[in-house]
Amino acid sequence: MKYTIVTGGAGFIGANVVKRLNELGEENILIVDNLNTSEKWKNLVDLSFEDYIHKNKFIENLKKDNFNNSVTAIIHLGARSSTTERDVDFLMENNYEYTKILALWSIKNNVRFIYASSAATYGDGSLGFSDNHAIIPQLRPLNAYGYSKQIFDYWALKKGILNKIVGLKYFNVFGPREWHKGDMRSMVLKAYEQIKKDGKIRLFKSYNPEYKDGEQLRDFIYVNDAVDMTMFFLENPDKNGIFNIGTGNPRSWNDLAKSVFSALGLKPDIEYIDMPEELKGKYQYYTKAEMEKIKSAGYNLKPTPLEEAIKDYVVNYLERN
Repeated sequence: MKYTIVTGGAGFIGANVVKRLNELGEENILIVDNLNTSEKWKNLVDLSFEDYIHKNKFIENLKKDNFNNSVTAIIHLGARSSTTERDVDFLMENNYEYTKILALWSIKNNVRFIYASSAATYGDGSLGFSDNHAIIPQLRPLNAYGYSKQIFDYWALKKGILNKIVGLKYFNVFGPREWHKGDMRSMVLKAYEQIKKDGKIRLFKSYNPEYKDGEQLRDFIYVNDAVDMTMFFLENPDKNGIFNIGTGNPRSWNDLAKSVFSALGLKPDIEYIDMPEELKGKYQYYTKAEMEKIKSAGYNLKPTPLEEAIKDYVVNYLERN
């Protein structure tokens, strides 16, 4: 039996990828994750897959070549994704070293390898948001999480293997199956919860004179679109390298907030609050995925407009839950 392996398969993007594989008739899936005491196991309840294995046991089996000739692809979405994580040794082991092992094994065994990088690698955006490989050595992430992703991209570049694997720089993804992510949940979900509790949404004030309160811009992408782009590379094994996963159309936090109110049929009520001191020097005021590279590779589906995506998420998922 040949497996598609999805690491982080019980997580946000991972579970949505497994769902899409199921919709395409694929159930020979090995899910790798670390469920621990979390309740993200609930993301697996409606999914079909062959087996589940803890991430530590998986890597042990991989090193012993126990999966030889039984794997068609590894979609590596498992990582410590908190941008506020301070245990850098943990990030380096979990995000950097783990990914190196998977990449080298995949190349050695001629297995398709797709891994999650991050838009956090772009830092303050002063160098732009190009997924051109030449810019990788110059990037300066603002947090340790971004660095743990950046250092693997750079390692793969120096090793000359980016033409054999795919790295996806996900921007601000939101949508179903993210509820377990705690502080790392999208602002769409947090805004929905704030409205249900207090009737209003709280956004950070701007400390950059170029942006008014709530007018900071981000590239928000619906998880369905992020999965479409991920699947494109699974279905096109001749396309390799680093690619942005976004819309190329940055929108403001105010736009996002108003869209959540609109989806609920309510009048907007937005309060602007102070930003925590520890975030002020690490805050991205603007992100915009440059999308020319993935389009040139042959991906041509248009991303879901923000208002439409939020309405679908709120009405068809959050309200029904």
